Amino acid sequence: MDEGVTPILYTADAESSVAWYARLGFVKQWEHRFEPSFPLFVCVSRGPMQLYLSEHRDDARPDTLLYLHVRDVEAVAAEFGAVIDEAPWGQEVSLKDPDGNRLRVGSTCS
Repeated sequence: MDEGVTPILYTADAESSVAWYARLGFVKQWEHRFEPSFPLFVCVSRGPMQLYLSEHRDDARPDTLLYLHVRDVEAVAAEFGAVIDEAPWGQEVSLKDPDGNRLRVGSTCS
């Protein structure tokens, strides 16, 4: 079994967030609700990266910052109309998801 970490991000509307993260290449893997009227908890992934999107208010703090290493920074920038910044460690773009979570999407580390 590979080891890893899965960040949990708060979302007010998981389905909207799933659609937004799809623009970054994430695909919904599964969803869970304890009861039909309860908050939604969703897993999305892109290759080896995985995120949990939770409508449960106590699962995560708003305004979280994630750094995603990708091979296609230029494509991400084009999809979101974002400016590519040149950092000492490589190219990156800054994005905010629909719930205000901050993402820095940068070129894959060498």
